[in-house]
Amino acid sequence: MRTHPAKPAKPAPPIPAPAGGARETKPHTTTRAGGARQAESKRYVLRLYVAGQTPKSVDAITNIKKICEENLKGHYTLDVVDLYQLPQLAQGEQIIAVPTLIKKLPLPLRRIIGDMSDTERVLVGLNLQKRG
Repeated sequence: MRTHPAKPAKPAPPIPAPAGGARETKPHTTTRAGGARQAESKRYVLRLYVAGQTPKSVDAITNIKKICEENLKGHYTLDVVDLYQLPQLAQGEQIIAVPTLIKKLPLPLRRIIGDMSDTERVLVGLNLQKRG
């Protein structure tokens, strides 16, 4: 009796990226931007931890996106993590309050807690502005 080797399975086709260059997966969102102003050639890697769609969480998302577009355009990656959807991520990053923004790169790592409405405080935390 002859046996035939099994045909190799075809790989699944890649999932196309959404229009506009943004990559979005729920409950984790990544936003990438183009252009530059103050950030020079540094690449900023930011992660904002929120708790659902509370008013503070929504304000923090809106405020940090505005700050990034005005000061880091083209030189940042912003991940928004909803801890209601992924609570295990709070332990790994030792999140004790939300909203919390973590600047992973460039070093040093920084944490900013709050709704990001104090633009000067956020810019100082991102090392984009000296304390004044």
